[in-house]
Amino acid sequence: MRAVIATAAGGPEVLSVHEVPDVEPGPGEVAIAVVATAVNRADLLQRQGFYPPPPGASEVIGLECSGTIAAVGEGVEQWSVGDEVCALLAGGGYASRVVVPAGQVMPVPDGVDLVTAAALPEVAATVWSNVFMVAGLKPHEGFLVHGGAGGIGTFAIQLASALGARVFTTGGTAEKLAFCASLGADVTINYRDEDFVEAVKAATGGGGVDVILDNMGAKYLQRNVEALATEGRLVIIGMQGGIKAELDISVLLRKRGAVIATSLRSRAADQKAAICASLVELVWPLVAEGLVRPIVHGTMPLDDVVAAHELMESGEHTGKIVLTV
Repeated sequence: MRAVIATAAGGPEVLSVHEVPDVEPGPGEVAIAVVATAVNRADLLQRQGFYPPPPGASEVIGLECSGTIAAVGEGVEQWSVGDEVCALLAGGGYASRVVVPAGQVMPVPDGVDLVTAAALPEVAATVWSNVFMVAGLKPHEGFLVHGGAGGIGTFAIQLASALGARVFTTGGTAEKLAFCASLGADVTINYRDEDFVEAVKAATGGGGVDVILDNMGAKYLQRNVEALATEGRLVIIGMQGGIKAELDISVLLRKRGAVIATSLRSRAADQKAAICASLVELVWPLVAEGLVRPIVHGTMPLDDVVAAHELMESGEHTGKIVLTV
């Protein structure tokens, strides 16, 4: 099979496609003949040597894929060879074949083609598990997602809007913020020109938002807490802005707020299976109805993986970057 191998930790240039031995499913697993995968921010971190895969996971980069079932392991009854699927992976997606626990495999939503489906599993699982299963966002609550034009942001805006929340987002250009508004963002904030805390307070009469999904980490910690409403919930899923920060605990206490840090990749297989089952039951119907859709900036062949990583690092994309295998 073909797979992208990083020859060392470093820039995009360390990535190249090689022939490697085929992988075969064990008990409770399936093998997928990969049609497409997608680039995620975590892939860049892994390439740089900062985000190793969990124990037992493939060293090949790639957290999601779409394709057809190529083989099923012992005890797998819900999938058959030839089924078209998408899957949430702990690794291995940048390849022509991948093995994954059967519970992390999902049908392709109605109305979504097989290539585009590769852009769904990671963002859908991240947004659904953190914003709704962990933070418990409710209809009519205020929700802020940073970086609304990215893969996570475009999905979060649509899903929160479809389920009745008032959506706030940040972005760096007028064009990206206009696109976020077209997806359902009620309040858009240019972080280059505005203090997002002041913008949130102005739009809420000083009350703040109920849930914040944050990929910045340390850089935004104190300001995120200041932007929370009473009993607000801050969910941190990334560290693009650093790993260490000071926090005025008195502000958090006055708000009776919660700061939650989560990681999807390192969760146990049964937890990931529960998230995937919830997606199929509660989110896939919204995708099928067209209320939520995967936003794909563009597709590139797997052999152009270096250019795909360069595009992701530039920040000039909107939505997901898909690699076809």
